[in-house]
Amino acid sequence: MKFVAFERKSEGTGASRRLRNVGKTPGIVYGGEGQPQLIELDHNALWHALKKEAFHSSILEMDLAGKTAKVLLRDVQYHPFRQQVQHVDFQRVDANTRLHMRVPVHYKGAEESEAVKLEHCLVNPVVNDLDISCLPADLPEFIEVDLSGLKKGMTLHLNDIKLPKGVKAVTHGKPNPVLVSVVTSAAEESAETAAEGAAAAAPAADAKAAPAKGGKEAAAKPAAKAPAAKAPAAKK
Repeated sequence: MKFVAFERKSEGTGASRRLRNVGKTPGIVYGGEGQPQLIELDHNALWHALKKEAFHSSILEMDLAGKTAKVLLRDVQYHPFRQQVQHVDFQRVDANTRLHMRVPVHYKGAEESEAVKLEHCLVNPVVNDLDISCLPADLPEFIEVDLSGLKKGMTLHLNDIKLPKGVKAVTHGKPNPVLVSVVTSAAEESAETAAEGAAAAAPAADAKAAPAKGGKEAAAKPAAKAPAAKAPAAKK
């Protein structure tokens, strides 16, 4: 992506405020072999560029004073409640120096997986971007992960995916973090719980019905008659 910047001669809070009042955004470019340089950009053009994902994770071409330089967006400061960019920072890119960047992760194929299509599970993304290290020429705009092989109860870790050539993940002490987990939906859990409850209740119901049936049959049978007592013989 390309954008146009202009040299900024004045600095300070007052000068930056005046720039914002006329639709400009103050910024700075640093790094590389050159000295830090103050710049200004058209606010509306910058505002729309910041809405694009690639502007945050790609190497940009900055046109400044008739020269083109490759830079990375490093920091953006927004107004607390206005739709206004207060300040922006860019870093010059050296082709032979490794970059440390956060790039978005795009997931695809979840709807075609066994977990979703047959088991009606929910796919829960745990990580939406990755911290990576690579040379400028190897910097990906995003990392794509195929989820079509997910199954019920499965968890996808960083070591389960293939990173682009020349790209290394920076995990900050977590060697193999979870990227995606597969969880059972609430409706599925309710159905399974109901089925388990019904299966557990059936033997208990049979056991309870057995003595009741026996008691009913016993009550239906007539009681055995006691033998009649013999009358005493008359005295002569």
